[in-house]
This record gives sequence, structure tokens and C-alpha cells, in this order.
Amino acid sequence: MFEHYRTRGFVIKKTDRGEADRLFTVYTEDFGKLELIARSERKIKSKLRVGLEMFYFSEIEFIQGKAYKTLTDAILINQFPEIKKNLGKWEIASRISVIIDLFIRGQESDPAVWQLLKEVFRSLNDWEAERTRLKLIYFYFLWNFLSILGYGLEFYRCISCRQEVFPENMFLNIREGGVLCLACQKKVKDFKTLDAGSENIADLIKILKVFSEEDIEILKNLRVEEGRLKALQKISHRYLLETLEKTK
Repeated sequence: MFEHYRTRGFVIKKTDRGEADRLFTVYTEDFGKLELIARSERKIKSKLRVGLEMFYFSEIEFIQGKAYKTLTDAILINQFPEIKKNLGKWEIASRISVIIDLFIRGQESDPAVWQLLKEVFRSLNDWEAERTRLKLIYFYFLWNFLSILGYGLEFYRCISCRQEVFPENMFLNIREGGVLCLACQKKVKDFKTLDAGSENIADLIKILKVFSEEDIEILKNLRVEEGRLKALQKISHRYLLETLEKTK
């Protein structure tokens, strides 16, 4: 007889299978990332449809089959209606879901990742802000998520000589994941890996420190100029790609 398991989770991906089935990827509280097959879910009368949709937070029940874990029940807890209504919020939720799916490849619960997802989806749904400022929630998620996985940037000491680094002589080495002092920067042969030391880099690192050290509520009062927001986007994208390459 099959054993039934219950847990709560966020729906982060869905894929059609066969004529009426769907395969759902759900990040759960107790099991981490799961892939679950929902039999006949695409049929109008399916009882599973109520609790299974992108970015839904639901209580689910499943059994372990030979090939797949099979969903047997899904009870909606929160559908995050404001995310569905707002294109900017939907895009951010989609990016977060893709990153979760890319980086988490095994089935293992992680309370820190779970708490981060709860904070981010709640804030994304509730926060009233223009599209550009909503990106701060994405950056908050990204840098905290990478830090939880062990890929956080070294902000305080030179990654080469381990000496304390000060803003006036700070360089950022994206490939190596941290800051360099002026002396160690001069030894670097591949300058394409560096973002030149400047007041702008120092300011960006201050923002990244806020993301990693403060509660998400601080984002409501955080003011980031358009130019720095674009620079933050560039550095975040570069570091995400570099980190993803390391995990292959």
C-alpha cells in the first residue's frame, strides 16, 4: 500500500504531459524541490486544478510511485492575486522560479530557502511600488539565495591577501566572488574579470550588504538611483551566470 505524504509548497513550474496530465515542480517545506505528476489535471472536472497554478502556495498530498511522485490532493492556501494582476510582479516571480529550478537539483529541505521564498512572495504580492523598484525584491532574493547556497560575495576582506578592504581602493572580481585590494588588483592579468574600483562600486557593495544583512522590509525605504539600479542589474546578471557555470 502506498504511503501518503503531506506538505506545503510553492508551484514554480508546470509542464503538460500526455493528453491530460501535468508535471508540476513544487518547492516544499519538508522535502525541498519535488517533481510531481498530476493525473488528468488538465480536465475541467479535476479536483486538483483549484490548488495547482503557477506561484500558488498550497498544501499538497502525494504518493511515491515507480517513476513519479503522484499528486493526490492540493488545497490552496494563497494564490497571491496581486502577482497575477501585475505584469512586473509576474515577471519577477517567474525569474525567481527559474533560478530555484536551475540551482536546486536534488530533493533536500532547506529551512533558509523556504523562509526566503515565503518572505519574497509575500512582499512581491503586497508591496505597492513602480516596476523598477519592484526589481529590488528580485535582487534581495538573488543575493540571499546565492549566499544560502554558499556562493555569497566576500565584501570585507581581499579574496587574495585577506586584508581588510576600504572603499577608496576596492575592486570587485566577479569571477572569483569578492573584492580585491589595490595591491592585489595590480597582479590580476585578466582585467575582464574586474569591475574597476570606484565610488560606484563601493556604493553598489553597500547595497548588496543591505540585501544580505537586513530584513526584507528595509526595501520599502531603500532609495536606489536609476544609474545604480542598472549597474546592480549588470553585476547581478554577471555573477548569476558565473555562479551557474560553477555548478555545472
